[in-house]
Amino acid sequence: MNLIEEKIAGCGVVPVVVLEDAKDAAPLADALVKGGLPCAEVTFRTDAAEESIRIMTKAYPDMLVGAGTVLTTEQVDRAVAAGAEFIVSPGFDAEIVDYCIGKEIPVFPGCVTPSEVAQAVKRGLRVVKFFPAGQYGGVGTVKALAAPYTSVKFMPTGGVNAENLEEYLSCDKIACCGGSWMVKGSLVKAGEFEKIRELTEEAAALVKSIRG
Repeated sequence: MNLIEEKIAGCGVVPVVVLEDAKDAAPLADALVKGGLPCAEVTFRTDAAEESIRIMTKAYPDMLVGAGTVLTTEQVDRAVAAGAEFIVSPGFDAEIVDYCIGKEIPVFPGCVTPSEVAQAVKRGLRVVKFFPAGQYGGVGTVKALAAPYTSVKFMPTGGVNAENLEEYLSCDKIACCGGSWMVKGSLVKAGEFEKIRELTEEAAALVKSIRG
C-alpha cells in the first residue's frame, strides 16, 4: 500500500471522474495522461464505472486508477477485477475497510470526525479521505483532526478547486486532493477532451508550483 500512497501523493490532485458512458473512458484517460495527471478515481455512481476502469487500465497500464464512491464489498470485488488499484469510500464503512485490508487492497475511507479517524488508525491506515471537505471546514478541520492523530494524512475531496488548491496542498497533513474541476461531466459529455487536457495541464502545473 505504501507505493499507492506515494503515487497518489506524487500526483497532488486525483481527478474524480464520473462517466455515464464507457466510450468516454479511453479519450478521458488519454487527456489526463497527456495533461500530466496520470491518475483517476472513477466513481461507482454510474453503471459505466466498472467497464470504464477496465478500459482505462488496459489502454494505459501505467496509469493509477482507483474506484470511488464504493458502498459495498461486492463493488470492491468488481472494481478490483476491472483493474482498480485502490478503493475510496465516501464514509467510514468498517465492513468495506476490513474487507479491503483482509485482501490487501489499498483503501481510503472517508473520515470527518475524531472517532472515524481513530477507527482508521486502529486498523493501521495512514491516509484517509476527508469528504465533503468544503462543508466540514476544509483545511482548518484537517489540521485539528491531524493534531492528535499525527500518523494520518488526509485526501480532501468536495469543494476543492484551482482557487483553493494552494491552501490545501500547503498543509503538510494533506497527502493530496481529489478534484473534479478538470473533468466536469459537461465537458466529458460534450467530448471536449482537449479542454480537459488543458485544464489538467493547468492543475498539474499548479501542483508543481505549490509543492515544487
